[in-house]
Amino acid sequence: MEHEVFVPVPADRLQQVLSDPEQVAGAVPGLQRDADESARPLSGRLKVRVGGHTITYRGAARVAARGDGAFAIEGEGVEVRGGGSVKLSLTVRLDPAEDGSGTRLVFAGTGAGEGRVAESSPQAVENAVRRLLERFGEGLGRGAAPEPEPEPGPDPVVIESVEPVQPVEPIEPASVFETEVPASAFDADSDDGVDVEDILAPPAEAAHARRTMIGRSAEEVDHAPPRGRYAPAPATESLSSRATLRWAAPAAAVVVASAIVAGRALRRRR
Repeated sequence: MEHEVFVPVPADRLQQVLSDPEQVAGAVPGLQRDADESARPLSGRLKVRVGGHTITYRGAARVAARGDGAFAIEGEGVEVRGGGSVKLSLTVRLDPAEDGSGTRLVFAGTGAGEGRVAESSPQAVENAVRRLLERFGEGLGRGAAPEPEPEPGPDPVVIESVEPVQPVEPIEPASVFETEVPASAFDADSDDGVDVEDILAPPAEAAHARRTMIGRSAEEVDHAPPRGRYAPAPATESLSSRATLRWAAPAAAVVVASAIVAGRALRRRR
């Protein structure tokens, strides 16, 4: 059979991938590689769907470059569950596209099988093989795709010249003893014009109350009525009685004087 698969990758990149067994193993769809380090890269289990059946084969394959630029692939495997087996011999040729858009992979080869695969129709087997080769070609294209170039970063900032920075002299903190202290209100030499005697001198009313309380007992001082502006207002009756006394005292004096004069006159007549 023959089959072609187009891959949008240059031919030289595909040649590099086919020359590396590790990359070829990564391009095989459904391949479960053996965990043994001594095993070959293209060895393990491969699931293939033929018709309505899924068959698992255990085997190995080999890839070798030919002198004409093509590659030869040889593989064989046995069924994991069953006694069937398959053998495959392929040739892969790289045909670059004329417009440079990619490469055509041309597969040509033969195959033979027995067991469960032989129970399917030849058309079902051919479709399964073509589908497997198409997915294999896509895997080779992904492995051969160039890595994206990193995006250019921002342009570096170029500093033409930098003026030297003049050192700043440190400022020494002022000492507590050098700080000017404002004058106190109790200082006699203060410029604010405040006399200490004026501040400490008691009010006039307090001094008068103090003089009037000298010589009194503590009980009298405690019960003495307040004087000055704190004294209670006099009652109305006391004011009227005082006004009456003011007019009655002179009248009484006149009566007494008249009686004395009359007494003296009577004495003379006798």
